[in-house]
Amino acid sequence: MSPIPPLARRANLFASISLIALIVLCIAWELWLAPLRPGGSWLVLKAAPLLLPLFGILRGKRYTYQWSSLMIQIYLLEGLTRATSDSGTMQLLAAVEVVLALIFFGATLIYARQTAPSRLKQETTAAD
Repeated sequence: MSPIPPLARRANLFASISLIALIVLCIAWELWLAPLRPGGSWLVLKAAPLLLPLFGILRGKRYTYQWSSLMIQIYLLEGLTRATSDSGTMQLLAAVEVVLALIFFGATLIYARQTAPSRLKQETTAAD
């Protein structure tokens, strides 16, 4: 197996950090920071789908990067919607959600591109 390019390693780090931060944000947002109802709301369950790609992202599984780049767009859209329709703390939290989703999306695209089998094959051939 070919070594992972340095840019892909950095993308893996950014994707991992942003995904974990997004999970923490979603839970804290809906339970303590600005829940829809006092005491928390069932919207905290929106963090559950983010757990699905977590181990694949942490392990650098290319397929997980590919499908999670599509899934994260739901969180990007939710953040954009709430950032433009809510006010106060909710608007700030939505903006943070948008930033984290964009970082994750960009990192997944970079990682998937850098670890493409054709790209890795070219790099090992060039190194020989």
